[in-house]
Amino acid sequence: MKGNDKRLKEKIERAELGGDLTIAFLGGSITQGSLSSSDRTCYAYLVYQWFTQRFPKARVHYVNAGIGGTSSYFGVARMEEDIMIYRPDLVIIDFSVNDDPDAFFEETYEGVIRRLMYATFEPAVLALNNVFYDTGVSAEPFHSRVTDAYGIGHVNVKENLYHRIRSGEFPREEISPDGLHPNDKGHALLAKQLTDRIAAWIDDVKQNGDKVEETGVLPVTPNRFEHTKRYNIANTTELKGGCLASLDGFIVDPREKQGHLDLWKMGWIGRKEGDKITFVFDGKTLGIQYRKTIRGTAPIAECVVDGDVAHPILLDGNFTEDWGDCLYLESVFAEDVPGHHTVTIEIKKAENTVEDFYLNSLLIS
Repeated sequence: MKGNDKRLKEKIERAELGGDLTIAFLGGSITQGSLSSSDRTCYAYLVYQWFTQRFPKARVHYVNAGIGGTSSYFGVARMEEDIMIYRPDLVIIDFSVNDDPDAFFEETYEGVIRRLMYATFEPAVLALNNVFYDTGVSAEPFHSRVTDAYGIGHVNVKENLYHRIRSGEFPREEISPDGLHPNDKGHALLAKQLTDRIAAWIDDVKQNGDKVEETGVLPVTPNRFEHTKRYNIANTTELKGGCLASLDGFIVDPREKQGHLDLWKMGWIGRKEGDKITFVFDGKTLGIQYRKTIRGTAPIAECVVDGDVAHPILLDGNFTEDWGDCLYLESVFAEDVPGHHTVTIEIKKAENTVEDFYLNSLLIS
């Protein structure tokens, strides 16, 4: 495995000669561009524009794989379809406000990092750590333990924008109306913090060369999520050691998906009490992704693993937040060794419901 500095040095040298350079962004709603006035005023696009100006001979390409309300657990599962197929040269990652600051998300985040650092096309990687401006909360301490181990630098908003707000340079509302998502001014300031860091990184590797040549890094965590794969109606036949065993009332969603932000497609739909769907598979982790709606009229289901009806897992399709429907991801189990499992999801309450129960996908490793 090449060190991160060496990777950047090679990409920059190619860009300076007029080659192609692909910049990709993976994260949540801030990366997607929430509260920016257009898709060209979000920080990711502004950073891409900076690269086009810094390397005028290069053909610079832009991939924005931000999806609002999603964590690094979903991130590691969707990397192949949303990031890896584009073979990016530089990937900027931010799940610092969507991941909880705990060991579980440190482990899912390491899965993302390892997928990139061991990719055959060897992208350079930079971590971005956003923050809740009113509280200073972020998963950065857990994420940085991972990035430090792999020689990956990071841009910590808490050390810049957050500090500037707390010191009274400008009120929080001037850059973030809700205390989390930047407006256009906030996105511009965030992009400037990133491009200043990238410029310094480029200058450093050009002056000092590729300082680190890694041969391999042992995982910081149990690392059970590195090979997580997302299963929906397109690939359920590929389930290792299993299959979609039965559709007892659930139906396949027949609508065609239009892009990575068309979230409520490619899954299964249940409508009434007693509707069930069963999967059989081999694996050591399982996450269930389903829709929670703000309309308060969705069915409530239960998930039973390996016939353990005494300990069902509640899958409530109703969302208590008010910002919009959520692509919710429930971690069902994470074991150290793979096992053979049967999982049944059954609608238990659908009285006076209007919405469907939408099962989006299974995440299995």
